[in-house]
Amino acid sequence: MSKLTQLYAAALNGLQAIPVEVEVHSTNGIKTYLVGLPDNAVKESLERISAAIQNTLGHLPPFKYTINMAPADIRKEGTAYDLPLAVAILATTGRIECDDIKQYMLAGELGLDGTIRPIHGALPIAIKAREMGLKGLIVPKDNIREAAVVNNLKVYGATNLVEVIDFLNGKPALQPTEIDTRKEFADHQDAFDYDFSEVKGQENVKRALEVAAAGSHNVLLVGSPGCGKSMMAKRLPSILPPLTLSESLETTQIHSVAGVLNKDISLIAQRPFRSPHHTVSDVALIGGGTNFKPGEISLAHNGVLFLDELPEFSKSVLETMRQPLEDRHISISRAKYSIDIPCSFMLVASMNPCPCGYYNHPTHACVCNPGQIQKYLGRISGPLLDRIDIQVEVTPVPFEDLNKAPAGESSAAIRERVVKARAIQAERFKGYPSVHCNAQMSTKLLNKFAQPDATAAQRLHDAMVRYDLSARAYDRILKVARTIADLDGSPDIQLRHINEAVGYRNLDRSNWGERGI
Repeated sequence: MSKLTQLYAAALNGLQAIPVEVEVHSTNGIKTYLVGLPDNAVKESLERISAAIQNTLGHLPPFKYTINMAPADIRKEGTAYDLPLAVAILATTGRIECDDIKQYMLAGELGLDGTIRPIHGALPIAIKAREMGLKGLIVPKDNIREAAVVNNLKVYGATNLVEVIDFLNGKPALQPTEIDTRKEFADHQDAFDYDFSEVKGQENVKRALEVAAAGSHNVLLVGSPGCGKSMMAKRLPSILPPLTLSESLETTQIHSVAGVLNKDISLIAQRPFRSPHHTVSDVALIGGGTNFKPGEISLAHNGVLFLDELPEFSKSVLETMRQPLEDRHISISRAKYSIDIPCSFMLVASMNPCPCGYYNHPTHACVCNPGQIQKYLGRISGPLLDRIDIQVEVTPVPFEDLNKAPAGESSAAIRERVVKARAIQAERFKGYPSVHCNAQMSTKLLNKFAQPDATAAQRLHDAMVRYDLSARAYDRILKVARTIADLDGSPDIQLRHINEAVGYRNLDRSNWGERGI
């Protein structure tokens, strides 16, 4: 006697889920065949499934099982197919009697004792299940919060195989999980671990970071060890504009696919802050691998990517960021897949001014010769430096000043000014859907929105000549000046805006580092 069962699982392709139809046909015989381009992890699932069923329900009937995973031209990877394969086999043998089993999508890894373990990508799988109009989605209990943010879909979290079997047999073993997405999103938006009120002194650096946040400009902090570069960089997310719900959902999808989403979190409500070590590989930074996994630049999407000790990163790693910084998405092509994934992030980098770290320090003597300093700075290529709008020196605060300095301005106060400046930019670029902030302006938009008045234009010309600024600095100064004017509430770029913007191009000066410049 033969029987056929069909139900849905899902395969991940970048941030998208692709429905996979699991078909199990049983007939007389004793061997099991698994077809449909499964990888080794999927082939091994048969052993896990067999042990899980034996340890929970007893032996399977001795039939010949032919299992097909369609479409057969898409490679099936990972352990999320364990649960749908097990349920399809059990339905074929009559252990599960569910007339509308094809109205459910299932995903989960099985332990040998029948427990259901968490998977990657539960959120995009839930989105696909809703798009298909399915009756429900069954996922591991640990993935329930991220999957349940998808409304108009019943999502069930299961801890073991028996619960799933009982539920599909009509018993009230599982209940759908409901999450008030907007309430959870609002409750966690302002819970920051770090605040600028804890930073004493460094007013010029805090101002530079405020300008950077207001226009989404990339920043390079240059200073000696211990002057507070990393401390201030970690506080940058607290002054960035709040995530919108759509940005949060997209960011959460990336973290879900990467498998780094906390099981207690339903949505990422704060802008991410990623700080990879300088030994990071090209693949770990941009994403990819044999089985695709998002890299650090995508995990920082809609947030901040902080590269501490920038010259210590390998040259190949730094050069891979040039295209993503410009395009704000990364296209990864491998033999088995081709994926386009977003990576719109603010780059914040820090570095010492020389190998010993004390070039231009007010009290500590530098032991490096000019050749060593130039070689050290030369580790950062011109094209990469070209994509960094703001370069600011960070000098240490003397202890006597640090001890007497009052508490700094709070992040909430700074953020309020940043949000107002971003609102001005949103209105300015409402006719340009691909441009959201001043840092993204093209030359055409610069000519339209960032032309200084006559006095300011003359000042910019004089600065270009006096400081021997590079040609690439011109557009960057205009973009930053436009943001400073927005913070000032000024429709025009004036002399004071240009003066401040010129001061943020330290490394472009031919005489950078000389005292009094």
